[in-house]
Amino acid sequence: MSRLVVSVLTSLDGYFQGLDGDLSVMPFQDAFNTHNLELLSTAGTLAYGSTWFTENWDFWSKVAADASANRREHDIAHFVTTLPKIVISDSMAADSGAPWTPTTRIIPRSAAPAELTRLKEQSDGDVVMFGSATTWNPLLELGLVDELTVLVGPALLGAGNKLYTGSRAGLHLTDASVLSRSELVKLRYLTTG
Repeated sequence: MSRLVVSVLTSLDGYFQGLDGDLSVMPFQDAFNTHNLELLSTAGTLAYGSTWFTENWDFWSKVAADASANRREHDIAHFVTTLPKIVISDSMAADSGAPWTPTTRIIPRSAAPAELTRLKEQSDGDVVMFGSATTWNPLLELGLVDELTVLVGPALLGAGNKLYTGSRAGLHLTDASVLSRSELVKLRYLTTG
């Protein structure tokens, strides 16, 4: 059985985005991509909300075509552009001409719990979701998220979009460490319902 694994970067005061969805204020460090590559290597499917999917696809598609990008970035781009993906969205529509169409299915939010349950029962690798807090928050409340990894970076934003806005959820800390050559603290939790 596969797991739904969510990984998200947050500021010390609990924001995963700055005001108006600004990601440039986030405490990204080089170790962030190393961590993401490790998760991608265990993934059978990627899950996204529509905004993060579009931004992620556009960025990594450009990296895939960039001969000057390093091997790690090319490896991430390969996973992002070739792994099966689901986009959980009530607003995004399929686009038969888009380069992501062959590997991507769009499902409405109401169908996400059943589809994720099916994927977890039938997939070989984990279902991995990065960011997309407005998408994974309800899934955590429903008990569908199996593992939550929070990377806490050295920044206090003071405002922005909060990491979690749902009802109380039980977590069990299984790992706390500093990512190599960084100031990012990795907190790995299993959900307890």
